[in-house]
Amino acid sequence: MTQALFITQGEHATGSGPDIVISTLLGSCVACCLWDPVARVGGMNHMLLALSSGRGTNCAMSGINAMEVLINDLVKLGVERCRLHAKVFGGARMISGFSDIGARNAAFTLSYLAKEDIPVMTQSVGGNTARNVRFWPGTGRAMQKMTNAPIRDVAIPAPWGNGVELF
Repeated sequence: MTQALFITQGEHATGSGPDIVISTLLGSCVACCLWDPVARVGGMNHMLLALSSGRGTNCAMSGINAMEVLINDLVKLGVERCRLHAKVFGGARMISGFSDIGARNAAFTLSYLAKEDIPVMTQSVGGNTARNVRFWPGTGRAMQKMTNAPIRDVAIPAPWGNGVELF
């Protein structure tokens, strides 16, 4: 029986075994699928913004934090960082007339992977169409379906104060 894990903006999931599938729906966001073919373990993240605009803190949706958290979780599952392979999806320009955040997200992700010497096996970035992405972390298989779904990725403003709510 297949175990389906759906992730949204700022989330990630990891796993192994042929019966786990991780999926997400992307507009200008980028998903990076990482897989270790020897350990047969992988994971996927969903990055909203390449760079955080927070006050010196790492936003869970920012690129560097999202990549490091995913890689660290994979290492805990037995992955060797030097064996990772990547597949990158998303980065569409969903709203014409605005800045192309999707292109910046894709460029950040590809640059990060190059700096970390993680080879990109497949990439499908850019355009103006949303993508439904599925990734099987135990096998490294990825599949995308282009969709005309009305997706609008918007930046979530940083909370006021320190994020603690008292009542």
